[in-house]
Amino acid sequence: MVQDILFFASKIFWLFARPNTFALLLLAIGLALLWRGRRWGHWPALLGFCWYAAVLLTPLAAWLTLPLEDRFPRPAPPERVDGIVILGGAVETKLTEGRGLPSLNGAAERMTEAVALARRYPEARIVFSGGTGSPIPGQLTEAEVARRLWASLGLEGERVIFEDRSRNTWENATETHALLDPREGETWLLVTSASHMPRSVGCFRQAGWRITAWPVNYSTLPGGAGWFDPPLSMRLGQAEWAVREFVGLVAYHLLGRTDALFPAPRSREPA
Repeated sequence: MVQDILFFASKIFWLFARPNTFALLLLAIGLALLWRGRRWGHWPALLGFCWYAAVLLTPLAAWLTLPLEDRFPRPAPPERVDGIVILGGAVETKLTEGRGLPSLNGAAERMTEAVALARRYPEARIVFSGGTGSPIPGQLTEAEVARRLWASLGLEGERVIFEDRSRNTWENATETHALLDPREGETWLLVTSASHMPRSVGCFRQAGWRITAWPVNYSTLPGGAGWFDPPLSMRLGQAEWAVREFVGLVAYHLLGRTDALFPAPRSREPA
């Protein structure tokens, strides 16, 4: 019950708190107040305008994203891997259901990397973790889309496992841990977007899992190269995603879902 309340509360909160939407609301409120002769309306209008101006004129999106993507460097490939966990978030369930074909979004590397790793480690279990983030029951799950996609690419069989109950990153960790019950000494890789890795690793550690970060889907280049190349729409999305991750890190730590406020690599994960 508590988990359900928190899930619905997070959806409602982010509906209005996402930076691009919030800035637009501030801008609209400020302009409406100015139109009605309220001089103090220039403050919310200015705040809303400043968000869009900062993303347009500065590398704000990259500045916000780089600390997240650089937190867990990609390690050398292990000699042996017992299992690979791929987090949901890369598939589009509504498009898949509407068009009848598995549809991917900008995080597609999570899905393609799973196929590459499955070939590199033919004995490893491949685990997809993702139910539905929709509050409406009965929706197509991400796990079902992943099943269709991977089957079309030849990735299927007993070693491919699908966890379809989780609705967020914390449930990815707890539901998958309960399903697989990883043992002492096993080597597991965690595949998700680099910017999502700090919160993901923090959750898996808190769930009692020893796991190795295997980041994919980078959106920034080091050293400032190409920071202004993406169009404004993409930079707005990138900045908003980074803010979401930082908000999620704070919220998850306060809820006891991560082992640290900003999880970092360490030499040995707890079993």
